[in-house]
This record gives sequence, C-alpha cells and structure tokens, in this order.
Amino acid sequence: MNEPSHLVLEDGTVFTGRAFGAEADAHGEVVFTTSMTGYQEALTDPSFAGQILMMTYPLQGNYGVSGFDAESDRVQARGFVVREACDLPSHWRSEGTLHDYLASAGIPAIQGIDTRALTRKIRSGGVMMGAITREEPETAIAWLREAQRYDGSDFVQEVTTPDGFSWAEPERQQYHIAVLDLGVKHNILRILRSFGSRATVVPSTTSADDILALKPDGIVLSPGPGDPALLDYAVATAKALVGKVPIFGICLGHQVLARAWGAKSYKLKYGHRGANHPVREEATGRVSITAQNHGYAMDPDGLPSEIEVSHVHLNDGTCEGLRHRELPIITIQYHSEASPGPHDDRYLFERFLGLIKEVRTP
Repeated sequence: MNEPSHLVLEDGTVFTGRAFGAEADAHGEVVFTTSMTGYQEALTDPSFAGQILMMTYPLQGNYGVSGFDAESDRVQARGFVVREACDLPSHWRSEGTLHDYLASAGIPAIQGIDTRALTRKIRSGGVMMGAITREEPETAIAWLREAQRYDGSDFVQEVTTPDGFSWAEPERQQYHIAVLDLGVKHNILRILRSFGSRATVVPSTTSADDILALKPDGIVLSPGPGDPALLDYAVATAKALVGKVPIFGICLGHQVLARAWGAKSYKLKYGHRGANHPVREEATGRVSITAQNHGYAMDPDGLPSEIEVSHVHLNDGTCEGLRHRELPIITIQYHSEASPGPHDDRYLFERFLGLIKEVRTP
C-alpha cells in the first residue's frame, strides 16, 4: 500500500498517485460518479462492470465496509480511483477497511490524484479507456491500444446469475415477481420483499416461455451494464413478454424494452452517474432527485404512438421513463431502488404492484 501507481488514459494522459487495494493491473472505461456516500454499493453495482470507477467526493472509506452494503456477490468495478482513502474507518457496522476489501477482491485502486482535474477532463472530452498500473505508464498505453473496447463487450453475460434463484420469501406473500437478471441489485429484491412479493431471479438468456412457465404475476427487467445495442437476445425476450403480464423495466431494462418497441440507443458523452439527478414525471410535474448509473440513452423518436415518454431528465432533456398507454408496462432509466441515493422514487414499485393488482382484480 502507498507505493507509486498510475492511472493512464488512452489519450496518453497520466495521473500519478499511490496504490492501494490489490497488487494488480486493470483496464476499463474510466467513469465518475457524483454520489457523496455509498462507495461499497457503487463498487458492487453490476452496472459498473468493465469500468474503472472514480468518486468525485474526495474522502472514501471513512465508514468502512460491511456485508449489508453489498449490492451483488462481488466487486464489479475493475478498478477504483479516489482522492483520499481512509485507512482508519469509524462506524458501528464496519467489518474492515476499503483497502482490505479491494485487496481481497483482487481489485486495484489508486489514491492521491487530482480527481477534480480528472472529472473535468471526462466532462470535456468524454469517457475513455484507461488503466491502473504500478508499471511504467508507457506499458499501459501500449496495453490500451490492444485492449477490448468497452463498447464492444456484452458485460451482461459477466454479471448475470448462471442459475435461477429465489430471494428470501416475505412473511406474507402478495405477488410472485420474475426478475430477468441483466445485472440486478440486491436492493430491488429487498424492496419487492418489503412490499410482500416473492422474487425469482432468472439468467439474462432465459426465454419468454421459460419465464412465463414460472407463472409470475409481474416481471422486472433489471438494470445492468453496457450497450443495449448488443442485447438482441434480451430484446427478443422482452418482445415476447409484452402483453402477457405487467412489466417494470429499470435502467438497462428500460433500454431493452425501448429497443423492443423500435427505439435506438445512443451513447452519452460522460453518462449519468450519481445520486443527484433531477427527473420530472410528465403526468404530474413531480420532480424527484434520482440515483443514476448509465452511459447510454434511448431516442424516443422511434417509438410508436402507444408509447409515451413518462419522465424527463431536467439537466439535458433525455428520456428517463416510458409508459404504455394501453398495457400495464412502465419503465424508468434511473435506479428507483437507489442504494446509494435518495428514496424519492420508491413509489414506482408501488405503482408497478398496483398494475398487477388491477390486472388480477376482475
């Protein structure tokens, strides 16, 4: 820990700092998130697969790590970048330091660099590939020239469950929800359980027939990493599910459904990542502060007339949600389950379960 380390960007820019975490090299798309807390939730969020994550808030690790705060079964980010890593955490629930947590997961990290300068660079130039290395920077630049591009990889296949599983059953079961795992976060399952619903999680390549054979009352298409243009198999499944049971698409699940309806995706310059994104619900004018983690957005111009834009991002006007005018299907581009982030949009889970209730009530 604390030996020299480098963050090298594909354009040749080098940030030199001090190593912590695992003694390893890593490469990936370098992105930033503006969340002030929740570093463990972010590190274990499957939507960060294939990426080197940088936190804009300067101090990280100050409250340690715990099993309770993990959003999946492992660290998903390939590397971690911070201004300062705390090696003496203080919190009643802490089970260890951020350094030890990353070291045990085999994830390299770097501290002591100017994260404000790196954020400004990404905002002006856009996200780019990068590498964390303790070797000479020239070695990493050559490595990046040969490395697989982020845009060319289907990271859903890295994060999806290999086998289906059931989340802990609620004391009083109201509904059975099938979750297509494109990179599901545990908090989605926790919230469904808190509303009295049992969740069955299935792999991303599960067919519509196999999902419907579970006899679910509703289906959630989960968040996840990467480019929705690479997910033809999930889009085909979504097309076959439309009109069968109520559906809730979250983040990547929203993008998959939008593609199923004919919309096209495009890459954002530096993405929406953080816990402070304002989103307006068009029907009510209600503005929520939302947690987001996506690098792509959907162009609503390709949608049929029966699909309406339900939510809009107030910073850049991008589509943040869709609603089918006739069928019980809703989608959002952001993370209604938060973790980390505000809980303004927990009501959307209630709305989804309300759609199920309407369908089941004669």
